[in-house]
Amino acid sequence: MTAAEPTFRQSVELMFNRAAALMELPPGLEEKIRVCNSTYVVRFGVRLRGEVRTFTGYRSVHSEHMEPVKGGIRYAANVNQDEVEALASLMTFKCALVEAPFGGSKGGLCIDPRQYEEHELEQITRRFAYELIKRDLINPSQNVPAPDMGTGEKEMAIMADQYARMNTTDINARACVTGKPPNAGGIQGRVEATGRGVQYALQEFFRYPEDVAKAGLDGSLDGKRVIVQGLGNVGYHAALFLSTEDGCKITHVIERDGALTNPEGLDIALVRDWIAHHGGVRGCPHGHYIEEGLKVLEEDCDILIPAAIEGVINMGNAERVKAPLIIEAANGPVTAGADEILRHKGTVIIPDLYANAGGVTVSYFEWVKNLSHIRFGRMQRRQEEARHELIVNELERLSKDKELGWSLSPNFKEKYLKGAGELELVRSGLDDTMRGAYQSMREVWHSRNDVTDLRTAGFLVSISRVASSYQAKGL
Repeated sequence: MTAAEPTFRQSVELMFNRAAALMELPPGLEEKIRVCNSTYVVRFGVRLRGEVRTFTGYRSVHSEHMEPVKGGIRYAANVNQDEVEALASLMTFKCALVEAPFGGSKGGLCIDPRQYEEHELEQITRRFAYELIKRDLINPSQNVPAPDMGTGEKEMAIMADQYARMNTTDINARACVTGKPPNAGGIQGRVEATGRGVQYALQEFFRYPEDVAKAGLDGSLDGKRVIVQGLGNVGYHAALFLSTEDGCKITHVIERDGALTNPEGLDIALVRDWIAHHGGVRGCPHGHYIEEGLKVLEEDCDILIPAAIEGVINMGNAERVKAPLIIEAANGPVTAGADEILRHKGTVIIPDLYANAGGVTVSYFEWVKNLSHIRFGRMQRRQEEARHELIVNELERLSKDKELGWSLSPNFKEKYLKGAGELELVRSGLDDTMRGAYQSMREVWHSRNDVTDLRTAGFLVSISRVASSYQAKGL
């Protein structure tokens, strides 16, 4: 990065300011929406390997215009207060854009999880959770964490268990965190949710030929060349669904130790399996290895998906990025300086506050499931199947009439009779959410001459909703 490169937090503030300048908010209210409400910093000790080790953790609350507040907890060696507060503010606007009834929050623990054994991580996670729970920074009605970089189902299950141990009479204890495994109060489809949301976001974008044309593209997703940076949970699922369901060619995958390329399209499942066993893409036989991974961001493609960390597209490389369409599967992968360069080049960017909102959307569904204490689909699935069976039986009777001369298609009965279970309902709700959020951004993008990009449109929609919520409370 160059000396003039804004930090992640500065980038978020610059993007907020660009949108706020186009609004007529009272100055005091604009400041209230901008600032982070509070940040709790904790330093706690855990006895490991014969000594006490001290860890530093954070939990930031950006906005309580709605409660509980929502946001993931990440485990990374470079976690810091500025990053956590920037991520918390993004969560506020993300939740507002997809109309999830939460304020924004975020947490982090300064730790490299790869340096610790499984039982050691459990000890650390339990103690971190204890420190947050006793200050109501994990609570079903006040602050509901979820997984983020470096955390997953296991950590969420541990945190939920720790909360239940400390709140033995709370009937809604399982709703204190989301992203839990299904057998511990989680929901089907949560692990894939953010990647699936990226797929749905692209599908919705490609439903509008005029929007696709703004990126210098045409047609559908079928055959589009895609570069994915980061094959973690989000990047893997986005790449898998786009390649197996939409016909995209994943021509490049960038990982921490280099990149893998195949112009005919990589088999994402095989590449992910190789990474799981070898820790990177070096030596993978399923494509050509390139040592300078980040240089691959500058290769020719139709769609670029940065799905790992913030700031990978910056003022140092933005001018050389050739992708006409970038979808931000990670938080803040394009800095404010790079965003300016790319917009002037005509690159269309589908912003992070929309593109990776699939995770918080399905987390919302999980939270509702935990509060209602019933699995989605349990009440209506068989009734739905019975109603469909009436129609199928009548169609089968009519198909036996030789004078009509028609018959049911193969597998029609099996497909039509199947009622929607939890996974189908979750995917349906996520698809509907991503469609609605894109349409709200798109309306602003196309109706205002002073809005030339989707990011500004997204911030305008989000800020106006947060402002309305505060104003309804009398602020």
